[in-house]
Amino acid sequence: MKNIIIKPILTEKMAEQGEKLNRYAFEVDKKANKIEIKNAIEKFYGVSVDAVNTMNFGGGKKKMKNTNRGVVYQKNKLVKKAIITVASGDVIDLYENI
Repeated sequence: MKNIIIKPILTEKMAEQGEKLNRYAFEVDKKANKIEIKNAIEKFYGVSVDAVNTMNFGGGKKKMKNTNRGVVYQKNKLVKKAIITVASGDVIDLYENI
């Protein structure tokens, strides 16, 4: 099985949603679908998942940068994020391994 979960996204906004709405954000593999993400979260953290929402970021139009060596064109990194809603009563402790 490929590595689906890359890393958790730890921001103030997601910490607040984790406390109030039982939602957690993860950066996931670009080719993973919602069913694979749900199964990976349930297996890794031992919680029951109610909903999975996904978003794709990055790529798009090339941006131009002027550097000492000349003009450089580059795109943003492609990232897929997943917002996981767990069942009430279940908690994912993202800070236990720090």
